[in-house]
Amino acid sequence: MTGRFWLDWTILTVSLFNMILLLWLGLIILLNANRRDWGVWLMGGGLVVGALFFVSHSAILGQELAMNFDGLNFWWRAGWFPVTVSPFAWYVAVLWFSGFWAAPQSRLKRRHQAWLWLMVLWLSGLITLLLAANPIPAYDQLVQLDWDGTLAVRTTPVLLLLFPLWMVACIVLSIDVLRKPAEVENANTKTARQRALPWLLGTAGTLLAVTLLVAYFVGSVVAVLPEGELRAIRIETVAAYDLALSLLIALASLLLGQAIVSYEIFTGRVLPRRTFVRHWRYAIILAGGYGVVIGWSISTQLRPIYSLLLATLLLTLCYALYSWRSFWEREQFVARLRPFVQSQGITRNPLHTSSSASSLFAALCREVLGTAHAQLIPLGSVASLVTTTLRYPQDASAPPIHSPCDLPTGMTPLDGAEFAPYNWAISLWNEREHIGALLIGAKQDGGLYSEEEMETARAAGERIVYLLAGEQMVLRLMELQRRRTAEQRVMDLRTRRTLHDEILPALHLAVLQLNGANFQQPAIQETLSTLGEVHQQITDLLANTQPAPACAPDPYELVVALRALVQHEFAHSFEQIVCRGVMNEECTVQGRVVDAVYLDPVVGEVVLGAAREAIRNAASHGRGGQADRPLCLQITLCVERGEADELILTIADNGVGIDAGRAGAASSPGGSGNGLALHSTLLTMVGGCLAVDSPPEGGTLVRIAVPTTF
Repeated sequence: MTGRFWLDWTILTVSLFNMILLLWLGLIILLNANRRDWGVWLMGGGLVVGALFFVSHSAILGQELAMNFDGLNFWWRAGWFPVTVSPFAWYVAVLWFSGFWAAPQSRLKRRHQAWLWLMVLWLSGLITLLLAANPIPAYDQLVQLDWDGTLAVRTTPVLLLLFPLWMVACIVLSIDVLRKPAEVENANTKTARQRALPWLLGTAGTLLAVTLLVAYFVGSVVAVLPEGELRAIRIETVAAYDLALSLLIALASLLLGQAIVSYEIFTGRVLPRRTFVRHWRYAIILAGGYGVVIGWSISTQLRPIYSLLLATLLLTLCYALYSWRSFWEREQFVARLRPFVQSQGITRNPLHTSSSASSLFAALCREVLGTAHAQLIPLGSVASLVTTTLRYPQDASAPPIHSPCDLPTGMTPLDGAEFAPYNWAISLWNEREHIGALLIGAKQDGGLYSEEEMETARAAGERIVYLLAGEQMVLRLMELQRRRTAEQRVMDLRTRRTLHDEILPALHLAVLQLNGANFQQPAIQETLSTLGEVHQQITDLLANTQPAPACAPDPYELVVALRALVQHEFAHSFEQIVCRGVMNEECTVQGRVVDAVYLDPVVGEVVLGAAREAIRNAASHGRGGQADRPLCLQITLCVERGEADELILTIADNGVGIDAGRAGAASSPGGSGNGLALHSTLLTMVGGCLAVDSPPEGGTLVRIAVPTTF
């Protein structure tokens, strides 16, 4: 320490900053690597070793104030091991990153294999000197310029001659490796190298400046040793060199950290994580703040208890700010995902998911990804169901592009010439198969996609594919139900026509022929009685089975369709039919007169089918086997206003009701309940619902609710 407050404070601050930053980077690589192979361990361990050097450096700066030579000697000698190993670790890590071992036949392998073995031998010699010989004087000897017992060449310690050359050789070789890395076939690895190369070259260049400055300083010291003028070098000059070296190492740490967190070059991941970048910024702020506060407390020789209190308060404040920021970022992230996790409109009206899915897709591309171009391609078994091609922007004139073949799980870079303007393909999977591919182009701001963005895009893309496939499944199920209903009506008409035109006349002819026979015979009388009963039953059946109602003038008008249903099909099935909002000329919605209620055609068919089934069940089973029991029916149609308008259709009778234990199956005495169960499923598919209940006063109440417009 120089005794100059500002200089000492600055040196301590930068030293603590480097220690925290290098330690954080090393631990983050080791803890977050996707595959912890030996290269990851080497890089992470090398950064931790660099942090240990600054631990010894800060300890020396702090103990020098008290001139505790025992502690100073320990940290002085301990600091030479990490500072000797770190350059070699950087060189080997760069070799691993550049494909030295991944491409055995590459030019890089042939060019640096001999150099690598030479550097291994050189490092072994330096470690042996540090352990077995005494290549450097102790710290107290250095202060007194006493070289006794130190392994030296003439008057210069051996380590001062070997160490600068060692550092320069390691950094120069690493720069050569970065300039001419090995060729690789993996597109992901190639992309990561291209992105991180400028930052790594900047780091290597900064480290080269560090080594040259060290070599210049050592050369200045060696030059004055023979003349005995070492005392002429002022302590402020040594401190200035120390500060310059620490600042250069801090710059190299920032450049290397930016490459690590922005491109995940040593963690085995294809894309960076946005949270990783944010945590890196927090680490820089923490290292800077901690270094300033603790450096100030040491430089002012504050009492240890006060320094400890300052450190405690600072860490508590930083953790509180980090927690607040984490909660805020989580809320912002949830807000961005709200269109994908809250989709009541889609579940309430799945027949219009095409427009809703298009809106979700546009929100995904615009708000989450910020991409310039995107296209969703369905594949596998759902490809036959999804007929809608989603592209962003929607007015893009570029023709649809086929999906790349054999896409692996995750994200795959695309050939720009073949798939322009798309750069990435995201595979969409379900539990069994590949269901689609999401092709995306470059970001609008020219940045890189993060891993969180890609994972969100994958999950959202899979959901959109299922929404579109679900819409087609509902439509096809509706078409099957429509055909089933039409076929049933045709069969009813054929049966009615056969009974009316063929069977009844034949029975009538048989009765007339028997009337000419011997009427007094008991057998003839019994036969005539039976034929008369059959004739009456068929006549009653034809009277109760009216022809299908004529089509409403407007197929979307539910009111007209319900009136026709009641008047033509079930007019003779009940003693009394009370209709509210159906038979009247108008219905009221919260005081406003509505002439007609309009629904989607498919939704209207589903509602009419459910209403017909409910009325048929009441007519067939409401009397409970008592033919003379009077049966009344009440139909009510209304519209409820709320967050989403709903059309409510209730069908109530005063019959025998349903068993409480079988209410969930929508069954009634004599019925299986399968009819209403099917219609309940169909209503759910179109965003509605059906409920069946037996009120305490008796009878059966069927409530149908669907979303509506009017």
